[in-house]
Amino acid sequence: MLTRLGGRHSAACFSSLVPVTVGLLRARGSAAESAGYCKTHSCSTRSLRTSSKMASGGRTFAVEPKGQHTASLIFLHGLGDTGEGWSMSLGSMSTEHLRIVCPTAPTQSVTINMGMKMPSWFDIYGLGADAKLHGKQDEEGVKKSSEKLHEMIKDEEKRGVPRDRIVIGGFSQGGAVALHAGLTSSSPLGGIVALSTYLPMHKTIAAVATEASRTTPVLQCHGGEDSVVPIVVGEVTSSFLSGFVKEHKLKVYPDMEHSSCPEELQYLESWLKNHVNHL
Repeated sequence: MLTRLGGRHSAACFSSLVPVTVGLLRARGSAAESAGYCKTHSCSTRSLRTSSKMASGGRTFAVEPKGQHTASLIFLHGLGDTGEGWSMSLGSMSTEHLRIVCPTAPTQSVTINMGMKMPSWFDIYGLGADAKLHGKQDEEGVKKSSEKLHEMIKDEEKRGVPRDRIVIGGFSQGGAVALHAGLTSSSPLGGIVALSTYLPMHKTIAAVATEASRTTPVLQCHGGEDSVVPIVVGEVTSSFLSGFVKEHKLKVYPDMEHSSCPEELQYLESWLKNHVNHL
């Protein structure tokens, strides 16, 4: 049996997102899953480019803007997933100025899955509220992935996008990395998007969080029926963020499990337009 915390969704126009992968699921080949994405999504309105595989991770899926490139979103998937599915769903948003970058995590052993190897931003030792709030965490793994995300931010800056027009985000495990990277950024970002996730090392993050990160707006979304990252964990994260950053929004979707839904992604599109709208 395999625990997969990546989240699944389908339909490029947000009209029929299918939440799956909650709790313990049977392992499925990543190639088959990728094929499912390709059959389900339509990329006719945006250009999807896949980079070559790098030694430090899997493939990066970049959705190129249809218009002038004036802002970027770097989004990290959850445990056991790849960047492909999220790139297709996020790429369907009507944000023609936004370049969307969805990298795939390195393949590595994951303790909670009996050491099985899969795409993972860091090791995970347990599920549930106690594990996320009081249990052992892979601090070095979080920091390493956070540093990689900082490098990706620099790559977008090299493309001519100012740092305050670069949004970073992620789902579940990927969202945890995005929060850590955003709060330790040397200068304000365009925003942080945290979906169905938690703040890693929440008891010590204040010691490493930068003063500059206080002005980075944060959007946090969570499902009320999430059994993998329970809503109480999201509320603890919200409590810290609302007291640290100047702009924080928590959106709770009462019936949503550890997944995504059309309403959440529609709100995300609106939030992005408000914060990094076309110049």
